[in-house]
Amino acid sequence: MKEVKRRGQALLISGQFQDVRAEVQKLAAFCLPLSQKYHHIKAETILKENVAGSNKAEVLESLGRLVKALSILEKYGCNLTSSTRPKYWRSVKHNNPVFKTTVDAMQGGRRVLFLYGYTNMQLDGLSFPEEVTEPDQEKVSFVTLEVMTLRCELDMLIQGTHPHQGLFKDVIPFVVRQDAMAAEVEAVPPKGEGPARKPPPVLPKPKLGLGHPLKKCLSQCHLCGGRAAVLCPSCDGQAFCDECDDRLHRHPARTNHKRERGLEALQDMCTICGVSPVHAQCATCVQRLCEKCDGLFHSHPERQGHTRTMVTPALKTSSIPNNLVSSGPSSAWTCVHCATANKPPDTVCVTCKRGPGSPNTVWRCKSCTVINEGSSILCEVCERPRLAPRPSATPVPASCSEAQWTCQLCTFVNAVSTPTCEMCKSTANPGRQPPPPPKTPPSVKPHQAKPVPKPRLSLAPKRQDRMREEGRKLICQIREAEKLGISPEEVFAALRVCKGTSVDLCDWQESELPHLLDQICAMADSVHASVAGPDGEGVRLSRAEAKLAWLATGGDIEWAARELLRDRQFKMRELQSLGFRDASQCEDALRQSGGDLKSALSVLQRPLLNPFHLHMWSEEPEPPIDPKHPDKERMCRRLLALYELPSWGRCELTLSLLQEPNVSYTLEDVVEAVKGSHDRDFIRRVLNNECPCCLSVFPHSKMRSLTSCQCAVCQECFTQHFTITVRDKHIRDMVCPICRGPDINDPEQLESYFSTLDIQLRECLTADVYDLFHKKLTEHVLMKEPKFLWCCHCTSGFINDGEQLKVTCLSCCKSFCAQCKKPWEPQHQDLTCGQFQQWKRDNDPEYQKQGLAGYLRDNGITCPHCRFQYALTKGGCMHFTCFHCRYQFCSGCNNPYYKMSCRTEACSYTGLHAHHPRDCLFYMRDWESARLQALLQRSGVDFNTEPSDAQQTDACGVMEQKDEGGQQIDSPCGGQSQPGQAGLCEKHYKEYLVSLINAHSIDPAPLYDNHDLVRACERYQVDTQRGEGEDDGAHHARLLKKLMEVPLGEKVPRNK
Repeated sequence: MKEVKRRGQALLISGQFQDVRAEVQKLAAFCLPLSQKYHHIKAETILKENVAGSNKAEVLESLGRLVKALSILEKYGCNLTSSTRPKYWRSVKHNNPVFKTTVDAMQGGRRVLFLYGYTNMQLDGLSFPEEVTEPDQEKVSFVTLEVMTLRCELDMLIQGTHPHQGLFKDVIPFVVRQDAMAAEVEAVPPKGEGPARKPPPVLPKPKLGLGHPLKKCLSQCHLCGGRAAVLCPSCDGQAFCDECDDRLHRHPARTNHKRERGLEALQDMCTICGVSPVHAQCATCVQRLCEKCDGLFHSHPERQGHTRTMVTPALKTSSIPNNLVSSGPSSAWTCVHCATANKPPDTVCVTCKRGPGSPNTVWRCKSCTVINEGSSILCEVCERPRLAPRPSATPVPASCSEAQWTCQLCTFVNAVSTPTCEMCKSTANPGRQPPPPPKTPPSVKPHQAKPVPKPRLSLAPKRQDRMREEGRKLICQIREAEKLGISPEEVFAALRVCKGTSVDLCDWQESELPHLLDQICAMADSVHASVAGPDGEGVRLSRAEAKLAWLATGGDIEWAARELLRDRQFKMRELQSLGFRDASQCEDALRQSGGDLKSALSVLQRPLLNPFHLHMWSEEPEPPIDPKHPDKERMCRRLLALYELPSWGRCELTLSLLQEPNVSYTLEDVVEAVKGSHDRDFIRRVLNNECPCCLSVFPHSKMRSLTSCQCAVCQECFTQHFTITVRDKHIRDMVCPICRGPDINDPEQLESYFSTLDIQLRECLTADVYDLFHKKLTEHVLMKEPKFLWCCHCTSGFINDGEQLKVTCLSCCKSFCAQCKKPWEPQHQDLTCGQFQQWKRDNDPEYQKQGLAGYLRDNGITCPHCRFQYALTKGGCMHFTCFHCRYQFCSGCNNPYYKMSCRTEACSYTGLHAHHPRDCLFYMRDWESARLQALLQRSGVDFNTEPSDAQQTDACGVMEQKDEGGQQIDSPCGGQSQPGQAGLCEKHYKEYLVSLINAHSIDPAPLYDNHDLVRACERYQVDTQRGEGEDDGAHHARLLKKLMEVPLGEKVPRNK
């Protein structure tokens, strides 16, 4: 079992929850006591505390609830052992409805959560302690495995498939079957003997039917020896009398036994209930009834004359021994709750004050025959005690019955002297009918015929016809009145007033009802005057109030007057309790509102609210809030009304901050700060922020910052900075004015930055500046299109959809080549760019005159980002910034320059830098010209050393960009040319040689010395450690071989 648990724990920790089920099935199949199988959770205690019931159905229901709670606990454990735990795994909330009905309702559920690690008690649940960062995987997996095993065993118990049900016989009642328990018992051989023989198989017990011999020959009770009445197949076919059967099968383990009665017992039982013995035999209805059924059955008036014969009780007790016959009364009973013997008169137990019988059984009331619950003492209908006998019917004297008669319509008993029924006012008085003669059994007087009763006089049809006709007439009147807007209540009240007349109700409503309402008001006024006296004032009532009272009383005029006066007095008291003491004003308001209390209240409040309404709707501006006003409460109320501050204390804090000396912030700034916090020091820091541009102090709400950094400037500086940048600078210059971030060269940062910047600039820039920003942003996006071209004659750009080499600019209308970006010449037609350049070198005098300076100009700088070509050399600073797109790159290798940290893993530099390959001009410009020439000679590449014949001066004529007067101007270099440098200065001649090296992809590594080789290997992260016994030559050769395996620069321009 330990090995199985170890495997299950490993599967739980690894997250293979489906594979754990097989190990759980193996653990559940082990035949071990619960205390030895479960070491962490107390399984036996959990079952005893949660499984309860008086029968098998209740026990199975409690087992189902426990299984559901264990499944929830299992999920908690699996979540804790999983590598991908839920977000809120640290706490368990009690207000979760699933947790309430399952784990929290289970006894011992929280103990399992404690074992998981939820040991910190909170107001709303349980949680892990704060110092615990991870759950104990080993302990949680062991506890979860035991929870899963216990749930699996309970599932098998409910389904009846558990292989070892006997382990639960002392814990779970009613569920473990006796035959399954017997099958688990193994015979233990005595010492010295061989293995025990297999016990014989347990045969199923035969079911005893009515035709079985044991069923027919019930002789005496198995316990008391009396006459047997029932046979229980579950108790080995033993027979019991009724009393012993009731006591024996009260036990919870035997309540579900099914008993069958024998033929002899069935013959001596009541034919109605089949439970009690026969007490009397009726010859008229041919029934054998017990005492209770006889009294109930023959209490009906039609069966009161039946003649019954008492059955001799000696036949029942003749076979009972004398020593077992009880001397006391037969109705003594024993309490099933506390086993106290009670006397026959007792209706409840003298010890526990409970009713007789099992709490799960039902009992029938002897008085009204209603079925009641077993736990109730009194009947639910007649409220008589459970053991109270049926009340005896008092016989009516003959003299009284002769002086009364029964109504045929409502069965009410009336006196003979009354001509009509006192209940239904019916005149059906047929006189006293003689009582029917008592019925005699046919065996006594078979020749006498039964008396035929006289036919009854039925007045119901006439009465029903009259009521139907009156109802139809009333419905017609109501429909006609509703067409004229008269309600059914008004019709009913008018019928009471106009009863017995032929007046049309609708005409009466229009002509006579107003006078009737005035009459009701006058009657109410007279009643009030009689009560108030001669000095009292009269009451002014309205017709609307009188009509409501008239309808409420159903048309009774006097009652309506009293109700009208009572209602008016109640409304007057209500208005006076609200502060309106003037009785005349209250009466006028009620009369104007027709008696409606809310409308009258509005009428009385209107004059009081008139100054407030005038103040609210006036066009005069509100006076400003003065923090130094003497009425502090008034200022706080105004702050609450105008600025919606959350509390009265925040209003007082606002006034106190405004009263501090030397404050420069406004009321709106303080209110915004107070809404966010109640800390006075924090609010002061929020209100005092210095702008790093203008050095002025502003509140935090008036400071602006970009999403790419934490720098904050004032609103005015923010607007001015971006306005100037949009108008006069490139779009890549639109960065933070403080930290100059973010890095525009990063494409991902560039897209996210401009998407958020657009939202911020929309609020602060003017319309024309914002449109210019969008125009520049659009051009910046168009530059990424592969067919976008920059004009070599002007600064315009456009998208070229054609396939021809000749392209004409839409702005300056000049033509240029779409591939080499050179001005278009007729000789370029039908020639490639390379062929055209070679033709110019051979035939163009101007080009020949420039010599290598023209070559360097034609192979000038090309921006790798926007592909704009500059006719400039690469000499001087290698850090080049494109005028069009503001892209910063190295002019020798086209790799980008980074202002801050880059994405290279091994690079930790945070300043301005770039990563150059080994064949970049950045490194090779430090070589001597002879060394560069030797590299070209080593590869068999020709190069020039003498100037052209057309060159007249010794000054270098290469065009380069110079900074003169704060402006970038293109001008000749002017440097002195030395012999052997082809008429160029030293730096431009080196640039010429390096361009040849790059054009032929020559690796400069073979000419590295030891120092250069080690430095280059360090840049490319090549291991430079010397091996054991390795000499300098071998070490140099090995490093050179590894370095040359690293490719040359991918972006280095290689134009030939």
